[in-house]
Amino acid sequence: MQYIKKDLGSFNLHMIKTDKFKTITMRIIFHSPIKKEEITKRLALSEILLQSSNKYPTRRDLTIKAEELYSADVYSHTGRIGNYVNTSFTISVLNDKYTEDGNVEKAIEFISDVILNPDIDNNAFKKDKLDVVKNNIKVSIEAEKEDPTNYSLMRLGESFDKTSPVSFRMTGYKEDLDNINTSNLYEFYKKMINNDYIDIYIVGNYDRRDMLQLVKKIFRFRTIKKIKGSYELKPKKCCSRRLIARETINNSQSKLAIACPISKLTQYEKQYVLPLVNIIYGGGSDSKLFKEVREKNSLCYSIYSSTRRLDSLLIIQAGIDRENYKTTLSLVTKLLEEMKKGKFTDKDINTAKELYKTSINSIEDYEYQIINEYFKEKILSLDNYNDRFKNIDKVKKSEITKVFRKINMDTVFLLEGVEE
Repeated sequence: MQYIKKDLGSFNLHMIKTDKFKTITMRIIFHSPIKKEEITKRLALSEILLQSSNKYPTRRDLTIKAEELYSADVYSHTGRIGNYVNTSFTISVLNDKYTEDGNVEKAIEFISDVILNPDIDNNAFKKDKLDVVKNNIKVSIEAEKEDPTNYSLMRLGESFDKTSPVSFRMTGYKEDLDNINTSNLYEFYKKMINNDYIDIYIVGNYDRRDMLQLVKKIFRFRTIKKIKGSYELKPKKCCSRRLIARETINNSQSKLAIACPISKLTQYEKQYVLPLVNIIYGGGSDSKLFKEVREKNSLCYSIYSSTRRLDSLLIIQAGIDRENYKTTLSLVTKLLEEMKKGKFTDKDINTAKELYKTSINSIEDYEYQIINEYFKEKILSLDNYNDRFKNIDKVKKSEITKVFRKINMDTVFLLEGVEE
């Protein structure tokens, strides 16, 4: 696999050449410092652009065109990454080798038309399209509690720090939704196109020179800009006493979520040590949390930990019966304190390293994972994943223990199931 980055002034082009897939996948990423009041507009914008375009005035027209391109897969996504919000548009299409000459070029022209040639009238989006989009977002907001795992994570963020982007709801806000109209959404669209930082990733088997010329011809963004602010949030100082927050839900199962700030990690610790810390503590079926809390003591239905390096957080999540809350929290705390004292074995470390390598090896199995990996390397300033594969074996137990000591429980949120 070969990777080349081209700085084209108004955007960066990342060409990843591989003959592993029959498809060519392109992702156009718009990213900007996150503002809470703009989240709902972002969601509405990413959805309305896939309702129609100037050339394809209905959703049906867009669908038919995608089918004509040998069932091209097109979708958008808006999410938060640290201090930034990303809105991306992705198209995956069969290589010309398996279809016909010019199919890929037509597909790239199609996604460009969706993004850069919107369906507008008198400097405004069409009302009927916006009504559909707003209703979809409203339904999504009203259904937040229907996914208790994600809802508990959302409420944990709000309990942890109401002023931080960690607390922002990426499903949107109803009060902001009510204020969106066809005109101000179009103004926001122009702001995104002209001001956002843009990266375009292309994965597949293609001639790089031809692709470079094609992209330069089709995507003509005018504004030249460079990223200035950091993606990384400033770490929050851990409270002297843990904050306990609760909310009830009409459900038979309770959801426990715990936020653990991580203080002052070095770049080496972020890249190599923290992933092993997470795997050992709660990142899989061989982890301490899984073996001790779930298997040995049967206190939960599920339990795991995950890290958010840009937020400087380790998150613990568990599905439990409400009567097991205190016992589960006590054991989770006890296990973390044991890790800080180095109460894990060389076998635990070696197992974590092998799982880490397995994860690295799987990156090249999917186009989307490849794009995510290269984007992650860019925003986190990571070594190439092949270098990380080689260097992970150098991590020592003392380094893992040191990072465990930088993790402290700060906020506990219990979404308490009260259904009998």
